[in-house]
Amino acid sequence: MQKLIIPEEDIVLAICVYIGEKQQIEPDNVQVELFYDDYSGVSAEIITPSGKQELITKQIITALREWIKDNLHADPYAGLKLDLDRRNGIYARLRYDS
Repeated sequence: MQKLIIPEEDIVLAICVYIGEKQQIEPDNVQVELFYDDYSGVSAEIITPSGKQELITKQIITALREWIKDNLHADPYAGLKLDLDRRNGIYARLRYDS
């Protein structure tokens, strides 16, 4: 079993694409700010032309799973976890069989 680390920039990209598809807007029109809380985990504030919204961890993982399937052609259900590295920020860890 191997691990793939997905950096914060790719998580933001996955969210932009996900929200863009849901709201039928260009991903460039989506602004994302990620947050980490010791109790609730990772969340995101999204700003689009239609307003602000907050995504919880479950929604972020859904966006990442779609991005992983479409861009990495890997099994998005192989074990995905969001976490925080105090130096490098928020990241996702995907476990998969090679």
